[in-house]
Formats: sequence, structure tokens, C-alpha cells
Amino acid sequence: MIILRNEKYIDSVKNGQFIKGSFLKREPMLPEIHRAQNMGWLRAAVLGANDGLISTASLIVGVAAANSSHQNILITGVAGIVAGALSMAAGEYVSVSTQADTEKADLAREREELAMNVDFERAELAQIYVQRGLDSELATKVAQQLMDHDAIGSHARDELGITEIFTARPIQAAVASAAAFSIGAVMPLLSVLVSGQKNLIISVTVSSLIFLIILGVFAAHIGGANLLKGAVRMVFWGALAMSITAGIGSFFGTSL
Repeated sequence: MIILRNEKYIDSVKNGQFIKGSFLKREPMLPEIHRAQNMGWLRAAVLGANDGLISTASLIVGVAAANSSHQNILITGVAGIVAGALSMAAGEYVSVSTQADTEKADLAREREELAMNVDFERAELAQIYVQRGLDSELATKVAQQLMDHDAIGSHARDELGITEIFTARPIQAAVASAAAFSIGAVMPLLSVLVSGQKNLIISVTVSSLIFLIILGVFAAHIGGANLLKGAVRMVFWGALAMSITAGIGSFFGTSL
């Protein structure tokens, strides 16, 4: 059975026979929610948490492998959290601010072009729609109506690729990265607090890998990706980083 819906009736076609449906009250359409709307904060948060967890765990494991005291390991971990969080915030703010400046410059140039030659800009927008599959006449009408409604918004979206979802937000990115880094970095530090000197490396390594699995699954779930794939790629890079730093720490610990 094929169901045909419109604003007043639900109709159906069954075995070639058209069946008229019953009258329905018109209901307002609800906006769709897409995962891409989470991309801005999700990228910064996952990057921050992943960086905080891996870098701090690797730092702790490397220092512990060099036969450092429990107190020195703890101080190193705290210093790593503070420095890393500030570095993540500064890095995200600067990089995203650069993106925001570029977007503003492009929009300013587009406003000037609209003021100087609106007919050319309308034709340019229509050509974009032709390339996307509309015929020339319809593309011209669409460009005209969209520009009448919001000229700069239409060009920002369809010519420059600047949308509300993906627009640069430096402060949001900086805060999300710093907070996520701190949360991720605290996990291996807690393992140091509850572990003795003898089994500290194993405890930090195992707990950090578990946290990486959880983080990978969470990020994949929010982003709509494969959960196993998300967890494996997190664990792989975390295990690699901790192995290398442990080897370096062990080398210098036995050499000095």
C-alpha cells in the first residue's frame, strides 16, 4: 500500500485502486534536528577531551617510567592540566578567530559587490542554482525571490558556504576546548591519587584506555558514527602515545 499525504487528507493506493482518506486537521510542521548542528561544539569538545586524556596520561606514564617519586608525578600531572587547558583555549580562540575574520571579510566584500552591481550578483546566484540542477528560468526566479528576501544571506549561504550552523564562534570553541581538556586530563590524575607507586603505570594506562573507549563511544554516538570504530581509533592513538612516552621515560630513567 502506498500512502499519499497532503495537508487535508491521507489517501492511499492499494492494488491500483485509489482510496480517498478522511479529513485531517492541519498540523504545523516541526523543524528537523540534524547532527551537523552539534558539529561546532562537538569537534572542540572531543578534541579537548581526547588531547587532555592522552597527553596527561602519557606525561604521567613517561615520568613514572623514569622512576620519579609519587609527589613529582602528581605535580607533573597538575602542571600538565593547567598548561594544556590554557594552550587549548588559546589555540582554539586564535584559530577560530582567524576563520571568523575571514568570514567577515568575505561578507563585507559581498556587500560591496551587491551595492555596486546587484544584477550581476543575481545572475551569479542563479548560475549557482543552475549548476545544482535547476533550469535557467527557475534558477532566475529563485535567485530573485531569495535576494528580495535576504540578499546577503543568500550569497553567504550559497556562494560563500557560510551558514549559521558552521559559522565560527571563537569564545565557544575556546571554552569548550579548555573545559573538555580539563575533564579528560583529570581522569588519569585521579588514577595517580588512588594508586600506589608500584602499580601506578598499569593503573593509569588501563584506566586511561577505558576512559578513551567511553569517550570514543560517546563522540561516535553524538555524531551518528559507528561506535566500535569511534572507540578503536581513540584507543589506538592513546595506547601508541603512552607506549612511546613510557619507553622514553624508561630509557632516561635507567640512563641517568
